[in-house]
Amino acid sequence: MAKLSVLMASLLAMGMTLTACNKHETAHHPTEDIAAEQGEIARANNPAPQATESATPVASVAPATTATATTSSSETVTATTTASDSAVGEKLYNTTCKTCHEAGLLGAPKSGDKANWAPRIAQGKDTLYKHAIEGFTGKSGTMPPKGGSNASDDEVKSAVDYMVSKNS
Repeated sequence: MAKLSVLMASLLAMGMTLTACNKHETAHHPTEDIAAEQGEIARANNPAPQATESATPVASVAPATTATATTSSSETVTATTTASDSAVGEKLYNTTCKTCHEAGLLGAPKSGDKANWAPRIAQGKDTLYKHAIEGFTGKSGTMPPKGGSNASDDEVKSAVDYMVSKNS
């Protein structure tokens, strides 16, 4: 008789659990509505960026400038860019890159922190370009591909050049 009572209690508990799960699955949750509403508000306040100008700079119009940086291994990295490349890079930096690089989010090296930038710059431009375009996760942080933007590879390279010129 005791076994029957235990069995009945177990079946009753299981039935209540199944009923509770069923209620949970069909119940309306106001938090889901709030989350959906917040997502709509965020999308409305932060629309996807739209390209308003050509991503390809006209090199023949702007004069070339040269920035030189010496790394800790005495290797000199020289970057030759045009004024329009610099403007494209600065614009992308201001609209996307500085979100992380001003505050150090995700372990990003902060703008102006030359000691933190030096070992990265020492790896060379090709490595910096690759990490910025493809993304990179290292021991000190994460760089999302293209900083989470939909910029072209050339625009990202211009932004990298801009940041290197400001941090070397």
